[in-house]
Parts: sequence; C-alpha cells; structure tokens
Amino acid sequence: MTISQPPAGTGSQGRRTIPLTEITLPHECPRPVRRYVLSRAPYFRGLDEEELDRIDARMSTRSYAPEAPIFRAGEEADSLYVVAEGRVKLSQVTAGGTGTVTDLLVPGELFGAMSTLGESIHHQTASALVGTCVLRIGQDEFRAVLAEQPRIALRVLDDVAARLTRAEADVGSHGSATVEQRVASTLLRLADKLGEDRGSQGIMLEVPLSRADLAGLARSTPESVSRVMSRWKKQGLIDSGRRWTALKETARLEALRDAAG
Repeated sequence: MTISQPPAGTGSQGRRTIPLTEITLPHECPRPVRRYVLSRAPYFRGLDEEELDRIDARMSTRSYAPEAPIFRAGEEADSLYVVAEGRVKLSQVTAGGTGTVTDLLVPGELFGAMSTLGESIHHQTASALVGTCVLRIGQDEFRAVLAEQPRIALRVLDDVAARLTRAEADVGSHGSATVEQRVASTLLRLADKLGEDRGSQGIMLEVPLSRADLAGLARSTPESVSRVMSRWKKQGLIDSGRRWTALKETARLEALRDAAG
C-alpha cells in the first residue's frame, strides 16, 4: 500500500493545495479489520465475536486497485459484499448512454445483489474509488447464515422494505426539490459519511469526485451543478480542488437544503 501526501501550501501552478491522503494500491483485510467492519454492517450489528467469526469464515476477501470493477451492470448477481477498507463507487448508465454515480460507500456498508434479496441481475456497476478491500459472501453461504441466524433474516426483510420506501420517497423529493437543495443535500450526506472536520478549513471530503459524479449523486446535470458550486465557492460556502471539496458553511448549506422549493 502506497500513501501519497502532497504538501500543504502553494502548488507548482500557484494554486493553494490541501493535504490529500490517497490510497494508490489495494488494501489487505486482516481478521481484526474484517471482524470490525462486519460488526458495523447493518445486518450483523449486535453479534458477538464468535458469531461474527462464523460469518467471516463463510466470506472471501478481495482487493481492488483504484477504478477496478468489482462487478458490472447486467452481470449475474449472486453475492453480497461488505466494504472493509477503502471506498466503493456505484454507477449506472442513463437512458442517454451517460455514466452517472449513484452512491459512494465506506467501510461497513453493504452492496451487491442476489435472488435471495430480490435481484438476480446487477443493475449498477461497482468499482473501487481508491485501493479497496471487500468481503464477499455467495448466495448459498448467505442463505446458510440466514438459516442459522433468524434475527439477521428479519433485518434483511426490514432492509428490503426500507429500500422500497426510500425509493418511493426519493422519487417525490427529487421531483420537487431545486438543484441547490439537491446539491446541498448530497454534500451534507457525503460529509456525514466521508467528511473530516478540519476546523477553519471546514469539513473536508478527500475523494476524487468530479462535477459529473456529483451531478449523478444529486440527480442533476453537470452544467447545473457546476454553476451552483461556482456560486457557492464565490460566496464562501465551499472550497474545492481537483480531488477534494471542503464544506465551510454547513449551517448555510443545511438552510439551503431545508428551504421550501
């Protein structure tokens, strides 16, 4: 694993830079890491170490370099994954043929699909955003876990129902929300998942997130998102560079998110 930490200060082109820790090679996933992330995963929270180790024994470990695909849309879906280290990007192709990011996942988050969860084909592509390690459990092994742990089966049912509810709510909220509301909501959600409080520098998002990526997450267009971000940067609400974004005025962003459309 190689860690690159550019110095703070002024870059070679006279632009101000902010330290960025970038993982350039895949992580490894030692047992303590696997146990910890499983304990954070929604399906497995509250299990004791022995129960977690039994689930871990049914899983395989896979590492990916940045941008490497984990699975692609259209492929057969037969596995559940847990992010152990790094970041995972979910994306899909729009009706117009444009790729768009739908979510960024952090350690402890689940992704993937299988017929047990109601899907037999992947509808999104998952790829490593940085050097990443994931845990994978196949469908037969996952069914064995559900048979052994009824409370996990109940959590799975609750999760499937919650996803349907969220999908219906998203359709309504995104249809009525302004671009500013959607962008503010997306930035604040990313800050909760990925942000690091840097005091006067704001809440730092050290992820290689393009305007097109942000537009996909906000369900808008790159042009609209660029206009909003440029305006907010001039107003001091945010700051940004090629591979980072800083939220400097979260209270104002929250007010924009919550404003009536």
